[in-house]
Amino acid sequence: MTRPLLQAEHVSKHFPVKNQFGRAAGVLRAVDDVTFTVDRGETLGLVGESGSGKTTLGRCLLQMEAVTSGRIVYAGTELTGLAPAARRATRRTMQVIFQDPYSSLNPQRTALQQVMEPLQVLAGDLDPAARAAATLARVGITGDSVHKLPRAFSGGERQRIGIARAIAVNPQFVVCDEPVSALDASIQAQILDLLAELQRDLGLTYLFISHDLSVVRHLATRTAVMHRGRLLELAPTAALFDDPRHPYTQALLAAIPVPDPRAARAARARGRPPAYAPPAEPGPATLAEVAPGHFVAAA
Repeated sequence: MTRPLLQAEHVSKHFPVKNQFGRAAGVLRAVDDVTFTVDRGETLGLVGESGSGKTTLGRCLLQMEAVTSGRIVYAGTELTGLAPAARRATRRTMQVIFQDPYSSLNPQRTALQQVMEPLQVLAGDLDPAARAAATLARVGITGDSVHKLPRAFSGGERQRIGIARAIAVNPQFVVCDEPVSALDASIQAQILDLLAELQRDLGLTYLFISHDLSVVRHLATRTAVMHRGRLLELAPTAALFDDPRHPYTQALLAAIPVPDPRAARAARARGRPPAYAPPAEPGPATLAEVAPGHFVAAA
């Protein structure tokens, strides 16, 4: 079998919690004993409600956050515990597209300068202007627009600049952290089509973090479900949406609005699954394979 591009093994990230007097008051288990793999060329969707630990997990994979425990292996190299100089070598092949297409850009730099920067810092390109302009053109930012500041662009255009900045250094793995949640529906579709096109053309591998299940269903090869820092279900996307096995996944999918009134009435007639109540003392985070490629945690 082909080795996965990325392996996360029992990854945890805990943050200390303090009370109003500044004294230790416990630990927040933002990511709690998570294990999964990401294959080359696939899009792994990561879903869950706000605060479930999705973004923190993505930051741990990129080494933007040091893990509390566990190991992350990327392209055969264990990243956890690497010295800063050695970790820097992986920055070029692991990139991120942030949620907010405005705050993630430097307001004082033009679109061209935004894309030139990673080429200079990570790729050592001493004259990156032509390459940066070509990358911007690939995502639809052309002509004199490349010399404008972020405030001159719409939200969708800003996100295109963020995508150009991420792909400029020819990465293999890209974490897409809610990349369309701040955009209008029509613009969302354009950005999703662009991401799919770039994946086909450049052979990219995505971790696509989102709370929008319809977006994940459209784009992801497999989908993982997180809740309170734990991974509860992981399956091929079609199997997870058609046959969810974990009670939390069932409740999550049942909450999706149904645009067809007749289908909505039929769904109400069938009744909703009960709200998921996690156990007070969660057991081991091991997922059991209940069908080929379909893994579920104990409820």
